[in-house]
Amino acid sequence: MRALIAILIALLLTACGFQLRGAQPLPFSSLYIAENWELGAALKRNIRALGSTQLAQTPQEAQAVFTTIGEAREKIILSLSATGRVREFQLRYRFAYRVHDLKGREFVPPTEIILVRDISFSDERVLAKEQEEVLLYRDMQNDMVQQVLRRLAAAKIEG
Repeated sequence: MRALIAILIALLLTACGFQLRGAQPLPFSSLYIAENWELGAALKRNIRALGSTQLAQTPQEAQAVFTTIGEAREKIILSLSATGRVREFQLRYRFAYRVHDLKGREFVPPTEIILVRDISFSDERVLAKEQEEVLLYRDMQNDMVQQVLRRLAAAKIEG
């Protein structure tokens, strides 16, 4: 009976046109990413995996230039215990960028993406909480790369 229900659900989902979101090709034939930092390396790796856009070695060879405006990680106290000790932090990851060509045309105007995660804190588990913070920032970085790729895929190129 359960197998029949699972098959019916699968048939209903395919009948309604449900499809997992796949990778979207970028509208640029070539892209130059100047910065060589951790997020940039992950972005380049994902663009290479798409296969539709070449990564140029110089800005002159590229149809579009990806420029980082700023990147910041912040840790803000969210709540304190009755004794004044920190109970929760909020981790913020900000990334600002733009995509343009050497003629001054903007394909993606200056854009800032902000990701936020909350993390509890305990004085008894300082090392574990530090490791959790590192993992959360890594997850935020992966999420940031995917968001940037989606925004790049939605860029409009005129003429």
